[in-house]
Amino acid sequence: MKHQTSKLSSLLLGGVLACAMGAAAAADYPSHAINMVVPFAAGGPTDNVARSLAEAMRPTLGQPILVENKGGAGGTIGTSQVARAHPDGYNILLMHIGFSTAPSLYKKPGYDALAGFQPIGLVVDVPMTIVARSDFPANNLKELVEYIKAHKDQVSLANAGIGAASHLCGTMFTKALGVKLLTVPYKGTGPAMNDLLGKQVDLLCDQTTNTTQQIQAGKVKAYAVTSKQRVATLPDLPTMQESGYPGFEVGIWHGMWAPKGTPKAVTDKLIAALQAGLADPAFQKRMAGLGAQVLVAQANPQALQQKVEQQVPQWAELFKQAGIAPQ
Repeated sequence: MKHQTSKLSSLLLGGVLACAMGAAAAADYPSHAINMVVPFAAGGPTDNVARSLAEAMRPTLGQPILVENKGGAGGTIGTSQVARAHPDGYNILLMHIGFSTAPSLYKKPGYDALAGFQPIGLVVDVPMTIVARSDFPANNLKELVEYIKAHKDQVSLANAGIGAASHLCGTMFTKALGVKLLTVPYKGTGPAMNDLLGKQVDLLCDQTTNTTQQIQAGKVKAYAVTSKQRVATLPDLPTMQESGYPGFEVGIWHGMWAPKGTPKAVTDKLIAALQAGLADPAFQKRMAGLGAQVLVAQANPQALQQKVEQQVPQWAELFKQAGIAPQ
């Protein structure tokens, strides 16, 4: 009996000490650099957002945020890495809408989108653009559609893997045209854009955060934007809706997560840093120049969790209707 009592006392004492140590660690957080995982290759649209945001959050946290690119499998490899990370606030995730589509596209995505993370908040919403290599024959959307329908077996469409934003947009585009194209998957749209610039692939549907500068420089041909209204930085680019495709709207939201079990004292600091970073004028100017909408009012856990809970079943139904089965 005494042995059992002693064992119970030891367990209780251990629990108290663990809690005390956890509280102390949270109070000191962050005491060193934070790792932000971007589940796509460097140089892509999500990477562009992450690096600007990391710099904007640094003053509030007092420590640098180092961006780690972990691409592959439509973003599920890097996302799963954060899901398995120690929940101490030193490994966080910046991911986009693909977070909520992967459960319907992969049999084993490696994470639970609804309950496997601690949401921090929404970050930005970014429209997509349909672009082609600079020497592609079509000069406007009407000509593009006509060319694709006449040469569908010869046209290639790049994306960043199943479940990535570029895959979702490309799927919606080809579905709207009623054609199937040769798709070329990459680990991110950074390398996909490089091959588009090098004329190795024909088409890409990608976020304005990755295409705006290339469009403005005339390095790619642009045909349409997927937002309801035209983008201020690309005023001559028509929307898909005004080009004769009503209901064609794709906005790519981005969010930030920490591993499930991260202490509240830690996530509170991350939330405060995120909100301060999104309010930073330099960050807002950078995002506006890339056509992105900064979601200051939705930079909180409740808004992000609600977004995921709404979209997981919505995408599941859409993929089911489109006949897209999980891999």
